[in-house]
Amino acid sequence: MLAKCYHTLQSVSMTAVHKLHPTLWRTCRVLANRNRLRIFGCLLQQPDQTVTAVSNRLHLPVAVTSQYLRALEARSLLVARHKGSFVSYRVSDGETAGVVQPLVTALRVVFQRERDPIRIVFKLATAFTHPRRVAAAQALAGGAQTLLELQDRTGISIPALMRHLAKLEARGFMVRGNRTYSLVSQRAPLPRVLAAMACE
Repeated sequence: MLAKCYHTLQSVSMTAVHKLHPTLWRTCRVLANRNRLRIFGCLLQQPDQTVTAVSNRLHLPVAVTSQYLRALEARSLLVARHKGSFVSYRVSDGETAGVVQPLVTALRVVFQRERDPIRIVFKLATAFTHPRRVAAAQALAGGAQTLLELQDRTGISIPALMRHLAKLEARGFMVRGNRTYSLVSQRAPLPRVLAAMACE
């Protein structure tokens, strides 16, 4: 089934993608790391842990754990709470997540329901770790496009565009038809949220 979007995109430039969608591709880059996902899952199970506690629990170096926690916090996926000289972290809630609240909610669902949430989130997040893949998704938001139409709308070279489209197809966000490419309608919460963020 093809995705339906409620607007038409006349053109997409790389500059526009960088300005309008820093949250999606940068957040996906943070999520596309298995140890950061382990940290996220750990804090879902037991919130308000310090860097040292997370480090000990996951057997990661303290410096690496601290860096990963700050990266997750920078994307509003975690919230840091200062208590004297200690800093503890928890997964963001409705009040603190802001624009990524639907993403945090979808991540919670995956971690609660799936046997291997890290594999699932990693795979889906890698669909949008590059701004050019966001540009391709935006261009497809208006409906099926040929490769030349996509190239014209995104300004991405044909070889690079084909690589990015192949990644979107492999991750289940796009389907290739008879000389055209189309977005796939998503039903599961996490891919649905990611696709919606890409189409905005």
